[in-house]
Amino acid sequence: MTTATARLDLRLEARDKERIAKAAALRGLPVSSFVRDAVLREADTTIAANTVVTLSAAESRRFLDALDAPFVPNARLKQAMDAAARLTKR
Repeated sequence: MTTATARLDLRLEARDKERIAKAAALRGLPVSSFVRDAVLREADTTIAANTVVTLSAAESRRFLDALDAPFVPNARLKQAMDAAARLTKR
């Protein structure tokens, strides 16, 4: 078992603390465990929502078609590539 060393302090209104204590008791958990579990669950949900991209079937087809299509640089990109080539030929 690892020992927790980091702390997280927060201020709540008394009625919010009472609600949390009641919920923890209903789960048979200490308040600190209940809060930690709830916060970590929410953190995981938030991280997943901001790191996972879900595409519809049509979007998936368009994405895969774009990956399969040959790369064609536009004029501005060609200019940038030419400039980079000139700089690296020194």
